[in-house]
Formats: sequence, C-alpha cells, structure tokens
Amino acid sequence: MSQHPRILLIEDDVRLATLIKDYLSSQGFTVSVDGRGDSGARRIVAEAPDLVILDLMLPGLDGLSVCRTVRHNYQGPVLMLTAREDDTDQVVGLELGADDYVKKPVEPRVLLARIRALLRRFSPSPEANGKPAAAMTEELVFGALRLNQASQTVTLDNAAVDLTSNEFNLLWILASNSGRVLDRDLLFRKSRGIAYDGLDRSVDIAISRLRKKLGDSATKPWRIKTVWGTGYLFVRDAWENTPTTGAAR
Repeated sequence: MSQHPRILLIEDDVRLATLIKDYLSSQGFTVSVDGRGDSGARRIVAEAPDLVILDLMLPGLDGLSVCRTVRHNYQGPVLMLTAREDDTDQVVGLELGADDYVKKPVEPRVLLARIRALLRRFSPSPEANGKPAAAMTEELVFGALRLNQASQTVTLDNAAVDLTSNEFNLLWILASNSGRVLDRDLLFRKSRGIAYDGLDRSVDIAISRLRKKLGDSATKPWRIKTVWGTGYLFVRDAWENTPTTGAAR
C-alpha cells in the first residue's frame, strides 16, 4: 500500500461526496469519486483501490449489486454507506462481502476510524503481538476443518468453504481461542479493530452465516455455541467425525 492510501468513493450525492473527499484528502488519503454504480464497479476492478466506500442507493447499479459483481475480482475492503435504519440492507451487504458499514448522516471522525481499522486489518504488520511473522501460526486444524491464515482459506471435509474476509477473521479469532468463551465486545474489537458501541449486530450476523456455511445448527448449534449472557464458544471436539450434511459452501 502506498504512503497515501487510494480510496474510491462511489456516491451520487455530489455535496456529500465532496465533503467526504475533502475531509479524507485532508487526512492524507488520495480520493477519487464516481457517481454511478455501473461505472464504479468497472473502476473497482480496473483501478484496485486500497479501499472502496460504496453507497447503497446509486444510479446504474445499486450498491448491493456492485458488491456482488466485484467481490470475486476485488480483494480489498469495502465500506458501505446506508441511510436506512432497517438492518436488512446491512445484513445483505455483509453477506455479499462488504466488510463494514457506516450509517448516514456520516460523522467524519467515525468514518475515518472505520477506514483506518479496515486498512489495518487488510494490511497486517510483519509482526503481530511482538512475534516475528515466521513464528506466527498460519494454519489451524480441527478434525475435518482446516483454516489457513496466509491464503485466507477454509476447507471442511476437504471441500472449500466460501467465506468473506470478515467471516474468516471472526472464525480465525474463535478457532484460535477454542474452548474459551469470547464475549461480543472482544470479538468486535479484534475482528473490526474498533470499540463495540453496544448496538452493532455485525458479529451476530457473521456468526449466523458461519454456522450455516460450516454445517452447524441454527437452532441448537454445537460447533459455535452461544453462551447466553456471555458470548460465543468454538467447540474443538465438534469438528471430528461429525456429519456436515446441509453445510452451505
């Protein structure tokens, strides 16, 4: 990543786009703007910016369709903007591969914090927690489940499991702490890089998606358990000799 991270802002509200561009430029980012979803999608793939800020309501192609269209060709972070209070669009956006979202009206400092957190997550330091990269664990194996951190891939029963970057990060955190109950605040901070505000449901949404993709039960999960009033538990022994019929891959 360059010294001045490149951001592509896809927003059709000219006034808002100008305000965001001016503010982020003053913070050291190189910002380009596109006002349409269809042309914005083409630019994401062609220009490969360090981060994309994507509005939901766009002419030409809506934000959810843009995310769905580019996700297999663009590996960088996508931050969605939504003016709706309903969780539905946020849920769908995260399922389609968005990495975070910010509600309108946009608070510049909140937007900046979310951007910096995403860039840190997608550009890990060669050293983490004081340990050289060579000493860090790159693969976790639990029976039929295998996670590879370097390639950000997961296999279950030798079949690839298609996860978003947010889902992989959350699963890695859970698996790295197998047998330990992790509360929502800790999971949020470790996976998103920002403090939990007590209202954001993205961790719960990602857990639900992980259960579905990993063949866990939605009503009586045994692989990633809910410990009511405390948090979530990754069950180490649940991955050995356990049927995976119905897993969504």
